Amino acid sequence: MNSNTVPRSITPVILAGGSGTRLWPLSRKSYPKQFVPLVSDQTLFQASALRMTGGAASDVQFLAPMVLTNSDFRFIVTEQLAGAGIDPGAILIEPDGRNTGPAILAAALHAQASDPDAILLVSPSDHVIPDAAAFHSAIVAGLEAVAQGHLVTFGITPDRPETGYGYLELASEPAGTTPVTLKRFVEKPDATRATEMLAAGNFLWNAGIFLFRATDIIAAFEIHAPDLLPPVSTAVAQAQVDLGFLRLAPEPWSKTADISIDYAVMEKASNLSVVPFSAGWSDLGGWDAVWREGRRDVTGVGLSGAATAIDCEDSLLRSESERLELVGIGLKNVMAIAMNDAVLVADMSRAQDVKKAVDALKAKKSAQATHFPKDHRPWGWFESLVVGNRFQVKRIHVHPGAALSLQSHFHRSEHWIVVEGTARVTVDDEVRLVTENESVYIPLGAIHRMENPGRMPMVLIEVQTGSYVGEDDIVRYEDVYARGQGAKG
Repeated sequence: MNSNTVPRSITPVILAGGSGTRLWPLSRKSYPKQFVPLVSDQTLFQASALRMTGGAASDVQFLAPMVLTNSDFRFIVTEQLAGAGIDPGAILIEPDGRNTGPAILAAALHAQASDPDAILLVSPSDHVIPDAAAFHSAIVAGLEAVAQGHLVTFGITPDRPETGYGYLELASEPAGTTPVTLKRFVEKPDATRATEMLAAGNFLWNAGIFLFRATDIIAAFEIHAPDLLPPVSTAVAQAQVDLGFLRLAPEPWSKTADISIDYAVMEKASNLSVVPFSAGWSDLGGWDAVWREGRRDVTGVGLSGAATAIDCEDSLLRSESERLELVGIGLKNVMAIAMNDAVLVADMSRAQDVKKAVDALKAKKSAQATHFPKDHRPWGWFESLVVGNRFQVKRIHVHPGAALSLQSHFHRSEHWIVVEGTARVTVDDEVRLVTENESVYIPLGAIHRMENPGRMPMVLIEVQTGSYVGEDDIVRYEDVYARGQGAKG
């Protein structure tokens, strides 16, 4: 491609890993914030994908997106993309999280292999950008710099002295969306320094969104982070296709450094341009950000789910449990988030300290620190309703047309009661349909499977009894999702 030719096609690269500990208890390691509908009916991941797919942005065409995620989230990614009507171009599975540096390099190498002129728009999957049209205009503005071989990042015009974000210092004050030369990256400041930078006018928040040619970012890695190239290149070259996913090779990937794209390349490169963006953005990095971005009444109270506020102001009350009513009386600047298994109550000014709660729960080995009440699987999800010494009661939701693996257990028997839909049940050599208000018994050691043959979700209550009811008590014989013997569900 001629260096003066402005590119017309862009491949979005969506980064869908992370743990989102500052939005605990709704966001946890097993089900982080990007997969949760926090400020609208869509999840953050779906909104991000829709913002970068499905047609033209001015004179730019978005191609099918590339998604980077991990093995635990791969079926959540496909399910949510399908729910948004999006067909991905590729889903790359990272064997282990290695931060954004190796992930973006892997995406660039994969894209370059099929298109030497590939243009990549790299974005986290957990940001809120309400004005998609303005974002598209900013992308178009950045393409002129990309055509000249620049690495483009997007800077957010600050509206407050925020201490939770890194900053970009520009060589001159921004004007509209015209790209400006980046002078330097600035780490998260204290309140005094943040106030000074806001007043200076040439500092923007670092959004972590990038636009560049694959060849240019690979060249930057060759210069500034050459040690990453051999293991990442090998991991991409030896990647294996698995049910439509592309699994990066684990052995070479394990040799990559855990490093961000900023530290690996961006803070060292001299060919960086910044596109200013002032049309609204949030990384939802805390419950205070959710409160700001969400709906609020005239008293500044945001309510969600089964929540009620009486004489409250400037507060956030969310009940994520259909069985738990959350009531606040006389609260001011308080955030209260209630779930089936955990409740967070804190002053709004302490939003960035929520991760300390996660650390404290991890220290006491509390499951709530990392595990979500609903355990999501490729066939649907389940949640434990009651757990005793020798029994467990679950609610199991199976998607239309989905099936659990053909399996058996060493230590427990099971009793299934269908409460919604129809189940096709296999027990050893017998296969039969079980409809609503009917049940079936699965003896210890029996080879069994449940399927949903219908077009609506199937829900059943499962009662397990035995000496051990852990999820790893499973022998898998057949599995349409090609999970290994140690996988759950």
